Amino acid sequence: MKYKSILMLSLFWCFGIAAQDKPVYQDEVRDLDSTIETLYGVISGEKGESRDWDLFRHLFYPEAKLIPSGKGQDGLYSARYMTSDDYVERSGAWLVENGFFEKEIHRVVQQFGNLTHVFSTYEAFRSESDDQPFMRGINSIQLLNDGERWWILNIYWTQESEENPIPSEYLPD
Repeated sequence: MKYKSILMLSLFWCFGIAAQDKPVYQDEVRDLDSTIETLYGVISGEKGESRDWDLFRHLFYPEAKLIPSGKGQDGLYSARYMTSDDYVERSGAWLVENGFFEKEIHRVVQQFGNLTHVFSTYEAFRSESDDQPFMRGINSIQLLNDGERWWILNIYWTQESEENPIPSEYLPD
């Protein structure tokens, strides 16, 4: 009887710990659509509206990178590598102070096993009520499905420009 009680307590303790470890944001990473929608939703908000940076960080695999790229004043393209914490530190206050909404307008998905690549075309607005975007571009998002959830491994993006317009195959019909 003593061993049975110890076994029951051990099982209760193990399941109790497992229940506590269950991700708070499980629904946000349950499938590819929810993960991409959460990515856009978590950085978007009106001026003065705080963002859920814990949820933002939860989307990313450890050591994941956010990689903005663009043309410098010297005419050359370059890329900058950031962790999710770097992004929050460098861009978080700006997003809140200025208002920012990034909306996906088209998606092209390529998948092989647990390896997924998404070309996600976006438009950016200062407020949700704006009619015209102030910027457009493409996010190249690499994701991993570990069998339990989706993880963002990298986001590499660039903005549209006059000399680098978004190709028609990455725009809505």
